[in-house]
Amino acid sequence: MSETKTETSLKGVKNLAALTGNEAVAQALRQINPDVIAAYPITPATEIVQIFSTYVSDGLVNTEFVAVESEHSAMSATIGASAAGARAMTATSSQGLALMWEMLYIASGLRRPIVMPVVNRALSSPINIHCDHSDTMGARDAGWLHIFSEDAQEAYDNTIQAIRISEHPDIQLPTMVTMDGFIISHGMEVVKMLDDDVVRDFVGTYKPDTYLLDVDKPVTMGGLDFTDFYFEHRRQLAEPMEAAPGVVKQIGEEYGKLTGRKFGLYEGYMLDDADYVMVLLGSTAGTAKTIIPELRAKGIKAGLLKLRMFRPFPYDEVAGLLAGRKAVAVMDRSDGLAGLGGPLFGEIRSALYEAKQRPPLADYVYGLGGRDCGPAQLMQVFEDMQKMAVTGAAANRVNYLGVRE
Repeated sequence: MSETKTETSLKGVKNLAALTGNEAVAQALRQINPDVIAAYPITPATEIVQIFSTYVSDGLVNTEFVAVESEHSAMSATIGASAAGARAMTATSSQGLALMWEMLYIASGLRRPIVMPVVNRALSSPINIHCDHSDTMGARDAGWLHIFSEDAQEAYDNTIQAIRISEHPDIQLPTMVTMDGFIISHGMEVVKMLDDDVVRDFVGTYKPDTYLLDVDKPVTMGGLDFTDFYFEHRRQLAEPMEAAPGVVKQIGEEYGKLTGRKFGLYEGYMLDDADYVMVLLGSTAGTAKTIIPELRAKGIKAGLLKLRMFRPFPYDEVAGLLAGRKAVAVMDRSDGLAGLGGPLFGEIRSALYEAKQRPPLADYVYGLGGRDCGPAQLMQVFEDMQKMAVTGAAANRVNYLGVRE
């Protein structure tokens, strides 16, 4: 069965507001009320911390806001605060995330449950401030959980859930909550917010098992490992990744009782009986949802698999959902530059490797640097899938959708 979001009218979901994605995430941060936020501005994520800084100055939160000199410093300060026992967060985008690179691995290696909203933006060069997924995809093997958002509502909901996920005793790893730059971050929509006390009861009070300022339980963090223990410590990072899917589903079910919205590892849209399935991440799912009913009205069994969790990748679930379909198209809003399409395509191919009924599969790299991908282009992808079903293979394994020749 596919996991499909449902909404009901529940107590605690009464605050409707017209918000951009950045505003929605800033509101979530206000309700979480973290102990420390260290931040440096970068387009298009600047508004998140800028808005939050007004909550600090107005006394609406108890957060210590640290304005630093770079994104590297932002992550360094966040790690230090977390190691000292604080619930610590930051936010960034694109080149800012790239400047944090060294510290991303340290955050996960130290098992710091940091949550960082990331507004997806293309990486230079050439300089570009618009959306694609190159930034977070570059960090896909840094030991962070990755949760993608389709819209401002999901960005709000995912940020709140991510605190519980990261701080879960079986996880204790950092989490990126992503949303597409400008499309979500600056696009305004109606967001259903929970009451402040409901959110704070949900996230609870952070009580770390160990922290550097606990004089009764002294610990070492960031020690030097040579050949004696490095391997073992790195192996330990794989264990919470294996546990993460179950925790994500557990927290999603608990959050669903508050909101009526169901959150799991993925969302299926008209997926159960679909012959032709499009797989993607982020805001383009909204566009796909507008054309699939049109295709269904023509007798074409089209469906959508939108992945919410990219790291760790839900291989078994994806294989079970896609095996036996007539054709599958993978939509990559980044190019892996690995000689065989984008990062999502590689994960899907890997998931299907052992499937007994592997469907014809093609990758579509699209939307780089904010290039628009509208209904007509997605219709073309579904037309390609119908041809793939007849021939048994894709005309091209990797396609660059919407690029000028």
